[in-house]
Amino acid sequence: MPTIDTTWEEKPVDITKEANFIWSIANKIRAAYMPDKYGDVIIPMTIIRRFECALEPTKDQVLAQYQEMPEFPAMAFYQITGYQFYNTSKFDLKELCNDPDNIAENFKAYISGFSKDVQEILKQLDMSGQIDKMNDNDCLYSVVKAFSEIDLSVEHFDSIKMGYIFENLIGRFYQNVDAGQFYTGRDIIKLCVSLLLAEGCDDITDKNKVITVIDQACGTGGMLSTAYTYLKHYNPTADVHLYGQEMMGQSYAVGLAEMLIKNQNIDNFKIADTLKEDCFPDRKMRFALENPPFGTPWGGKDAKDGQEDAVKEEYAKGKNSRWPAGLPASGDSQLLFLQSALAKLEDNGRAAIIENGSPLFTGNTASGESQIRRWLLENDYLEAIVAMPTDLFYNTGIATYIWILSKNKSEKRRGKVQLIDATNIYTKLRKPLGNKKNEFSPENRAEITKLYTDFSENDLSQIHANNEFIYREYTVKQPLQRDYGITEARIQQMLQSTSVKNFYDEAKVQELESSETKLKAKDAKKLAKYKKNEAVYKQMMSILKENISNKLWMSPEEFEPVLHNLLDGIVDKKLISKIMDGLSQMDKKAEIQHDRKGNIVYDKETADTEIVNIDENIDDYMKKEVLPFVPDAKAFFEEDLGKKKPIIKTGAEIPFTRYFYKYQKPENSDKLAVEINKLEASISEDINELFKTEN
Repeated sequence: MPTIDTTWEEKPVDITKEANFIWSIANKIRAAYMPDKYGDVIIPMTIIRRFECALEPTKDQVLAQYQEMPEFPAMAFYQITGYQFYNTSKFDLKELCNDPDNIAENFKAYISGFSKDVQEILKQLDMSGQIDKMNDNDCLYSVVKAFSEIDLSVEHFDSIKMGYIFENLIGRFYQNVDAGQFYTGRDIIKLCVSLLLAEGCDDITDKNKVITVIDQACGTGGMLSTAYTYLKHYNPTADVHLYGQEMMGQSYAVGLAEMLIKNQNIDNFKIADTLKEDCFPDRKMRFALENPPFGTPWGGKDAKDGQEDAVKEEYAKGKNSRWPAGLPASGDSQLLFLQSALAKLEDNGRAAIIENGSPLFTGNTASGESQIRRWLLENDYLEAIVAMPTDLFYNTGIATYIWILSKNKSEKRRGKVQLIDATNIYTKLRKPLGNKKNEFSPENRAEITKLYTDFSENDLSQIHANNEFIYREYTVKQPLQRDYGITEARIQQMLQSTSVKNFYDEAKVQELESSETKLKAKDAKKLAKYKKNEAVYKQMMSILKENISNKLWMSPEEFEPVLHNLLDGIVDKKLISKIMDGLSQMDKKAEIQHDRKGNIVYDKETADTEIVNIDENIDDYMKKEVLPFVPDAKAFFEEDLGKKKPIIKTGAEIPFTRYFYKYQKPENSDKLAVEINKLEASISEDINELFKTEN
């Protein structure tokens, strides 16, 4: 069986000259468009010219057939062109320039001659509106003429080279898009594909192998196109089927154009919101590649219409839903996309998902994020996480990670997760593109992939058991030991307790009585209750203040009779108990309190949380981490999954950076002092010079 060489690299493709020339046409629309809108013209015009060049060899035959039989079936036209698109208009861009006075009207007629899928692309790109805008600003003719002179024929620009041109153009355009809706550079995608194909993929070299690939946040289709190129390299006989979902019309249009050029089944490329629907519910995939949006809400006021209802409806299906592990916080949908990708995989499927740092550690123990991570680990789906350098994307410089997921890990990886620190493996761009200052060279990609395939531990690679990241949350409490006394400070402390405030709250009474508007029924009822209790409250406070002293009682049994003697007949026993609690303070010299069965009562106010690895014995942990400092503490594991609202105290997090943290010794204090003195002297000189200049 052939060996898959994951270090394979396409021949270097330099499209700088062509891309720069195409983008330079934007100079002709300066008066009509702001720079961040140049792409609104350049990208659809490039697509139109690409389609036109692809159809040129068969144009006369198509026109002749159309004139003979206007109702000629679309599928038959496909047979003529060799593509899943055609154009029955007599116009092309060059011909449009022969009638400058009617160029806008003729251009729209030309567009209407394209087959319906191309018309859908141009509709999503609002080409008709761009034609009107350019025409109104007297730049339509010059733009059309410039594009008519560009050779984008398939003979001179195969799909790989054309893909690079689109990447370059889109990269420039997407520099101005909101964070999270950015274009994924081809260098990043290649690394994802290399990692994805590096293991567990011997079957893809089988003769005439059918291979399915999905991207549920496919944007312009770059991930799908790159996967296609690499899979066809490894197995030229493979029948590669690409599936994509994208909700942004402009991105979808560009991606659909590329799928048409690649002769992919365009029914497998859908404009749809993945959070609302799975467009291929009956199809499982061999591979999933995704870069879902970061920090995009799926619920709440900022979510798109219908998303929250759709997500919850899908979740209600239980284990058969696309998110069987649960829902993350509504402000970030990344872990929904990740679960959906896994749900699409075949039994031997693999996925590469790009995420920011949030899915690694966000959320408390019972949170959706924590439980999703736990589910991934307990089901052994998580194979590796690769930390990438910052400044890789056009519109964000934040830290990002590649999650490698597998439905069928190799024997050596089962029960384990590999962490790879590739944050310092990159090549500097000679000229930044927006926020993109770094890229992966072929050598960088080979180095990172080798770290993955070697599956050994070193400074940049760590291997941990799945349970390393799963923990239990224990509550640690100390025995209830409190002393009791009647002092001014303790009386003020008691007045802050909820029970006493519910009986009478002097500040609230003043607030309600001074209200300039009519009280709501609820507030009026509350004020009436306070007024009813006011006399009793004042009597109680008077008695307590009359009995202020420094005396302390070391148990409730000693103090309770004292308090009853003072307040019996004035307030009820329940309130006396609350007052007693309010007059108490923790005191390790006081008696340890017990319940009626003689069991030690533990003080809720001393409760602290300890996060303990699931494999670690809690008694051993307490002896090592807690008891040396608090000798009488006790740990409680208070999980109860049987409740209507389950209490969950087992969670998971992957604090990636903590595992690769290296202690850096601080600078010597003497050296710092010298530096500070130098800075102070420099500042003094600058100030003196400033005042000399003013004088």
